[in-house]
Amino acid sequence: MTDSNLPQGRDSLTEDLLWRGLIQDSTGLDELRELLDGGSTTFYVGFDPTAPSLHIGNLMQVVMARRLQQAGHRPLLLVGGATGQIGDPKESAERTLNPPEVIAGWVERIREQLSPFVTYSGENAAQLVNNLDWTGEMSVVEFLRDVGKHFPVNKMLAREVVKARLETGISYTEFSYQLLQANDYFELHRRHGCRLQYGGSDQWGNITAGVDYIRRRGAGPVEAFTTPLVTKADGTKFGKSETGTIWLDPQMTSPYAFYQFWVNADDRDVSRYLRYFSFRSREELEELEKATAERPQARLAQRALAEELTTLVHGERETAQAVAASQALFGRGSLDELAPETLRAALTEAGLVHLDELPDVAGLLKESGLVPSMKEARRVIAEGGAYVNNTRISEVDATVSTDDLLHGRYLVLRRGKRSFAGVELRG
Repeated sequence: MTDSNLPQGRDSLTEDLLWRGLIQDSTGLDELRELLDGGSTTFYVGFDPTAPSLHIGNLMQVVMARRLQQAGHRPLLLVGGATGQIGDPKESAERTLNPPEVIAGWVERIREQLSPFVTYSGENAAQLVNNLDWTGEMSVVEFLRDVGKHFPVNKMLAREVVKARLETGISYTEFSYQLLQANDYFELHRRHGCRLQYGGSDQWGNITAGVDYIRRRGAGPVEAFTTPLVTKADGTKFGKSETGTIWLDPQMTSPYAFYQFWVNADDRDVSRYLRYFSFRSREELEELEKATAERPQARLAQRALAEELTTLVHGERETAQAVAASQALFGRGSLDELAPETLRAALTEAGLVHLDELPDVAGLLKESGLVPSMKEARRVIAEGGAYVNNTRISEVDATVSTDDLLHGRYLVLRRGKRSFAGVELRG
């Protein structure tokens, strides 16, 4: 849906979501408006524990939960202790099945990770739920009798993701996933009065299976919508950087690396990302888009997005450190003020070389990969383009000592204005 096709009203939650491009499919826009704009509604979104942490591919759904709760709706955040053991049909391969005890540990980690995004007090307090609580106690006979009989096989086979796998093969385990997810919606409707489910657009088949299942059980009415899959303009996968997946867990992706992912967003993507993820108003975003178009080199939109999301995920202190590191590494701030973990994370992103002893500055430039040879290193130094800890080095035979090490371990090397690397002294 393009901006020219959007409704003109700006006051309702539904219209805001439409303007941001956050509603791709729905069971009915009129019904959705009634739920979202007509009072408090209980909704749910699910996260399967397929890794020890959520990643930024999940961030759309996490942010949406926060957005809906701030508008007065009540979140049920489902962590799939049961569905996480099954796997979801994929286009070309089956998901790896992990041991139940591993999944149980991941469930707890993800439950904790979701906690900062919503509030657990007040009239629309969020609640964490686990589908293992009602699925784990069902026998096979009960599941087939009470759930399976409501699912026509012809409809299950008609799903695109299933049809794509019929020739290469799909296990009954993965084929049955949609029954488990549909039953989740039914149980949350029965237990908590849940009337709305949302998820990524790749989940539309599973989501509508739940809506249909509730209707077949004589319950409802319930509604659903999907958010668009987030993509990159250059064709690479969203949520990936040169060093891999961007996780929400700071032990798996440092706050600095998280911040840098957003700062480095493509100009073609950043306005769309701001609409998806930012909590700024439409007026603020339109002003920011205009300012960015006038001064693209300043990367105003990228920095605004990076600061807002890093603060949301990692807090103000880590965001301040990430911003300070970004400035200090390029000579616009003090390296001494950076915490050792922030400095190490930043240097790891740039390329951190581990050495047992310190060569001269020319040797450091070569060992770090900033120059291809000692000859080139000496030329760069002679021309005034070499820096150690943001101090320009002008003598080609200059050396460093352990007194120069930051936090007793690190050196920041820079060639020119933009290329930098790090050295860590072992021991």
